[in-house]
Amino acid sequence: MALTGHLRCATRAEADRVRAGLDAHLRLTRAEPGCLRFDVTPTDDPLVWQVSELFTDRAAFEAHQARAVASDWARLTAGIARDYQITETA
Repeated sequence: MALTGHLRCATRAEADRVRAGLDAHLRLTRAEPGCLRFDVTPTDDPLVWQVSELFTDRAAFEAHQARAVASDWARLTAGIARDYQITETA
């Protein structure tokens, strides 16, 4: 399973929340079983990050989603717009 897209902050305060929690979120996600790639990188716009995720299969992706929804990251970034596309990989 692959996810690509953008995390779009509306304000500098939202962007500060992303920066505050991003390192831990990256570390925890990259350590998950089945995570092949997990990148959240800044763009030229200081309020927007490019998101690229790749998991071995749907089960690994769903396990990540379940962990992430109950995480500090979810609380920090609640309400921040996400523009994602999810695709099955072969």
